Amino acid sequence: MEASSSGITNGKTKVFHPVAKDVNILFDELEAVNSPCKDDDSLLHPGNLTSTSDDASRLEAGGETVPEKNKSNGLYFRDGKCRIDYILVYRKSNPQTEKREVFERNIRAEGLQMEKESSLINSDIIFVKLHAPWEVLGRYAEQMNVRMPFRRKIYYLPRRYKFMSRIDKQISRFRRWLPKKPMRLDKETLPDLEENDCYTAPFSQQRIHHFIIHNKDTFFNNATRSRIVHHILQRIKYEEGKNKIGLNRLLSNGSYEAAFPLHEGSYRSKNSIRTHGAENHRHLLYECWASWGVWYKYQPLDLVRRYFGEKIGLYFAWLGWYTGMLFPAAFIGLFVFLYGVITLDHCQVSKEVCQATDIIMCPVCDKYCPFMRLSDSCVYAKVTHLFDNGATVFFAVFMAVWATVFLEFWKRRRAVIAYDWDLIDWEEEEEEIRPQFEAKYSKKERMNPISGKPEPYQAFADKCSRLIVSASGIFFMICVVIAAVFGIVIYRVVTVSTFAAFKWALIRNNSQVATTGTAVCINFCIIMLLNVLYEKVALLLTNLEQPRTESEWENSFTLKMFLFQFVNLNSSTFYIAFFLGRFTGHPGAYLRLINRWRLEECHPSGCLIDLCMQMGIIMVLKQTWNNFMELGYPLIQNWWTRRKVRQERGPERKISFPQWEKDYNLQPMNAYGLFDEYLEMILQFGFTTIFVAAFPLAPLLALLNNIIEIRLDAYKFVTQWRRPLASRAKDIGIWYGILEGIGILSVITNAFVIAITSDFIPRLVYAYKYGPCAGQGEAGQKCMVGYVNASLSVFQISDFENRSEPESDGSEFSGTPLKYCRYRDYRDPPHSLVPYGYTLQFWHVLAARLAFIIVFEHLVFCIKHLISYLIPDLPKDLRDRMRREKYLIQEMMYEAELERLQKERKERKKNGKAHHNEWP
Repeated sequence: MEASSSGITNGKTKVFHPVAKDVNILFDELEAVNSPCKDDDSLLHPGNLTSTSDDASRLEAGGETVPEKNKSNGLYFRDGKCRIDYILVYRKSNPQTEKREVFERNIRAEGLQMEKESSLINSDIIFVKLHAPWEVLGRYAEQMNVRMPFRRKIYYLPRRYKFMSRIDKQISRFRRWLPKKPMRLDKETLPDLEENDCYTAPFSQQRIHHFIIHNKDTFFNNATRSRIVHHILQRIKYEEGKNKIGLNRLLSNGSYEAAFPLHEGSYRSKNSIRTHGAENHRHLLYECWASWGVWYKYQPLDLVRRYFGEKIGLYFAWLGWYTGMLFPAAFIGLFVFLYGVITLDHCQVSKEVCQATDIIMCPVCDKYCPFMRLSDSCVYAKVTHLFDNGATVFFAVFMAVWATVFLEFWKRRRAVIAYDWDLIDWEEEEEEIRPQFEAKYSKKERMNPISGKPEPYQAFADKCSRLIVSASGIFFMICVVIAAVFGIVIYRVVTVSTFAAFKWALIRNNSQVATTGTAVCINFCIIMLLNVLYEKVALLLTNLEQPRTESEWENSFTLKMFLFQFVNLNSSTFYIAFFLGRFTGHPGAYLRLINRWRLEECHPSGCLIDLCMQMGIIMVLKQTWNNFMELGYPLIQNWWTRRKVRQERGPERKISFPQWEKDYNLQPMNAYGLFDEYLEMILQFGFTTIFVAAFPLAPLLALLNNIIEIRLDAYKFVTQWRRPLASRAKDIGIWYGILEGIGILSVITNAFVIAITSDFIPRLVYAYKYGPCAGQGEAGQKCMVGYVNASLSVFQISDFENRSEPESDGSEFSGTPLKYCRYRDYRDPPHSLVPYGYTLQFWHVLAARLAFIIVFEHLVFCIKHLISYLIPDLPKDLRDRMRREKYLIQEMMYEAELERLQKERKERKKNGKAHHNEWP
């Protein structure tokens, strides 16, 4: 390989590649082993480049057309040659002038080039344009261990047996007859979407001849250039003193208003991308990723990573993987729902409920609630069967296994992405200490065991005391949530009687549904209001803890916000699932809240319909609100900014803003980075798994939302936000541990939902123990005959308390006052030895419920651990490939060095210079 520092790569060199006996080396069909990698801008159409590798060569040719174009597009300095790598924004009226002058003087001392420009609409706003020359980029890339390409990758496949080879040939022949995958991007229109397929190594100026350099201006792509410049700015002093350094401090104290890298031009073009190619990478991302027309296609993750960095690329990779894994879960959930629809007419329980015109149920509230026929709840019994049927247990087990498979295969997917994006050997740098931590503990210092330098130190007692206060704050806020849920419970108890006495017959006859629906909507409003409070409290508690580094601060804040949001969003759901109707007592001896309000009972068809309504309404409203805020808020803000600009400049003047001013008028990325995006999806994952046994359509709703979410987030990043700094990351961070915790919690909650909330266990006990098929080992629909009557107890109306006695005597049913009514429970009749005592069937059902919970949890956890054990974190072919390529890289580096020495030796001989005997 021959790659000089001037960027010219000519000639072909023989490369020795040791090949193992069981390995076949496969090269690219069009390129040899030593083919150089294509530059970052190779994705763009050659006729429509705005900032490409051809610019420099055209400039060297002496043409003035390209500089004029560069001047007009707002991506270069006024000379049209120096590309803008970073933008700083400040106001001349800001009093921090001295700090800025020192900072900018030190910026020039580091070798960065600078140019200033005032705003076209406000002369008080000044834009500072920064450019990093080749020498500065090379020096800091070496310090930052930026990995750069130096040789084309070698593909290999292990040899297979002849039988497997024949099968592969037959499969390949069959695939020719199948249509092309519609979800893949059109490679003819976008031929180079795949990431550069090259070996990479940390950049070194001493070994620059090893790296493939076509053009110095494009060797480092735009994201890498901005990352290097940001790294420099974070280490420049603005005042004398060891702690007076860094751009972040100047942004926090108001010296600068904003700091951001530029977008690569407009995301729109008058010409079609299919005929004229992409104007720039931003335009390409908009057309093949953020456009609604490509909602069904795979994401161009390599291009996303190249433009926004690995951290954002990993988020979209995880979101795409999660969305793809939702397809089987949504399909099975829809199948469970359709199974309930198909078997609805054959369900013996719902038939008995619909035919029970002679069974009169006791009132569900005091005084105003009337007696009702059991057949009046026929519709609710049928709806309950749609969600609570024979396939529910299977679906709960499936979703618990699905969550494990999702996480385990994400590990493998992440490993492949980390390998493709050169993150395997990447380790995060030693993070800087937060300024707040330094200011608080600057008087106490100790030696850092890694760097050997003195640094501020927080005493153990101080740290523990702060953590205790923070934990107390978390506990207090959780109590606030519980108090809000308690308020909702009181509302439900009070309004049941109110709706039962309503004038409208529709509401009066459906008082429980009206109560549940309004309570859920009020609960949603309380959730949204408390979320605003939680964010402020989480910030206060996290800052109170004084985390040492930014990553520690981010992890602490993330954990608090997740706990608050999770408890806030799910507390009412837990109440409905496990407490509603469980502790109400029985007619004549109701349990009351503060000895006044009678606790709410379940509908005669069960409590599962309430849980379904709670989950459905909260899930739909929450996702709709989040999608509106994600896209609607920045759209409105950007529209308002453009409107103010038009008012200031006048409608008759059409201004062509440079790129830095267009980007400045966009919305900055969230101060917490990707926190909001991850939090929304993690909470949705909780809804999809925790109570999925009660709402099988949850995965389908999540899938539909995520298909929209991917394009919403893409559109927001490409069009509505300033370009974020390209950051590197190896994984999704603390969110993975949270996902594992949700997966464990989902097993427990689904076991309790099936055992306690649904009627699966009581029906099973009746079929095998008390029904017509008792002792025969059968459990079909014919074995459920008489179940409804067996699940209802008898109450004598004369035993009602005075405050519970209904206004009606029930004479409208049979013409005479009622003597008895029925209620859901397993209790003895009023004339037994122990009136209203628990029957033997109650204890059998209770024992079966407890046994089911234990068996279900142990079985599912065993399956989860078995799957985790059987699925390795690293695919075997990837592990073998990494080991093989590590060996080949050593061979290639040795060969390249040997070739260089031999070439220098030949040149010295040719020039007739004397030389000492040297190796080789």
